Amino acid sequence: MLELKNVAAGYGNSTIVSQIDINVQPGELVALIGANGAGKSTLLKSISGLIPLKNGEISINQIPVGTLNPRRRVLRGLAHIPEGRQVFAGLSVKENLQLGIYTQHRSGEALYQERLAEVCEYFPILHERLAEPAGNFSGGQQQMLAIARGLMSAPKILLLDEPSLGLSPLLVAQIFSLIANLRKKGIGILLSEQNARMTLAIADRAYVIEMGRVVMEGTGQELLNSSDIAEKYLGVGTDESGLDEELSKNMAQELQKF
Repeated sequence: MLELKNVAAGYGNSTIVSQIDINVQPGELVALIGANGAGKSTLLKSISGLIPLKNGEISINQIPVGTLNPRRRVLRGLAHIPEGRQVFAGLSVKENLQLGIYTQHRSGEALYQERLAEVCEYFPILHERLAEPAGNFSGGQQQMLAIARGLMSAPKILLLDEPSLGLSPLLVAQIFSLIANLRKKGIGILLSEQNARMTLAIADRAYVIEMGRVVMEGTGQELLNSSDIAEKYLGVGTDESGLDEELSKNMAQELQKF
């Protein structure tokens, strides 16, 4: 379980998020909903240790990790897939995946093959193209590689930041279907995503963040049906992820089956 109590974080003298209390249970998909600049990415970076806490506590399975460096948080079971994929284009798919286990005490080819077999259940295309440079992949394939690299560490908690960014509607649907299925492995998932409709469709619970603070929480279905959420985040026309509203709505309805 991931638990945050009264967390505050930011950059330099600026506090971006404050008084954050959230939790993610094993096998639960929890969404962060909010406009650009609300503090969602900052919050994820504070959880993974990329920026320091200004206040509060972060724990994984009731063990405090808020003062640990990012590597030690990975060893505690945390994996962070940041916005923009950030794969190493000049390295092969295999080399990118190997980076996902570099923190492990037991490393080498045996561990790599063990984890690869598990990960490629979700991403068979990666197994077929292990020797290719990651830079040859499409945006959607690179996003799959980024998620696969995070899964190589066998995380208990997975942080996902804007996984659908810049992808075609077909690839968005594939990525969301994959995320919805990952929780079946018992992984707790904290998902930050601009497409609120599709995110709430697959989320068990969600927190709404405005101006760096949680202002609302509930089940995904409750917030999806909320008039306040509809007015602020579900919108009309084209949403912030670039998907047509009607298409986004139809995709969300399909994703609710997972």
